[in-house]
Amino acid sequence: MHDCLAQLRDVATPPEQFRILTERISLVLGAEALRSLPQRAVQVTTPLGPADGQRIGSDVVIVPVMRAGLAMLPGLLQLVPLARVGFIGLKRDEETAIASRYFERLPERLEESHVVLVDPMLATGGSAVAALDLLTAAGARTLSMICIVAAPEGVAAVERAYPEVPIFSPVVDRELNARKFIVPGLGDFGDRLYGTT
Repeated sequence: MHDCLAQLRDVATPPEQFRILTERISLVLGAEALRSLPQRAVQVTTPLGPADGQRIGSDVVIVPVMRAGLAMLPGLLQLVPLARVGFIGLKRDEETAIASRYFERLPERLEESHVVLVDPMLATGGSAVAALDLLTAAGARTLSMICIVAAPEGVAAVERAYPEVPIFSPVVDRELNARKFIVPGLGDFGDRLYGTT
């Protein structure tokens, strides 16, 4: 995971490689975040006979924050192909760092599901808290969050508003700069992902 993170941070990593690395690190983070999902016992038939096993025992909903969070979705769907998917569109004002919602599409019955919020960068925590507000208002009760890079300020903001929501991230960086970017971070994730820098 840390090898992927180092390559993602590297300013020389081109968008096509950035996308591959994002999917790879999302797969690893997702495995960790979903480790505690309820399991149900099953029996399957192998070519040589019956075998006991475990399957995911709860409904899973993955909700990426657009646009950058979309890149994490394929890796997570490799882990949980039957997961339902919702979408939240939030845009951060570059002057105030305040997020405003421009899109929301969520599946029904969130109260019965394990909902995973996916956003690669947890900077101020404003977008994360806004997304968690939307999800809880829609009925979500069991939530977790996955991000690739976090800042102490963002982690603190989420923990203040939603202390019961676990945050899965391979790193909490040093701080936010004056423009509210994570330092050392990796720059603007969406721009690097889509080559719009």
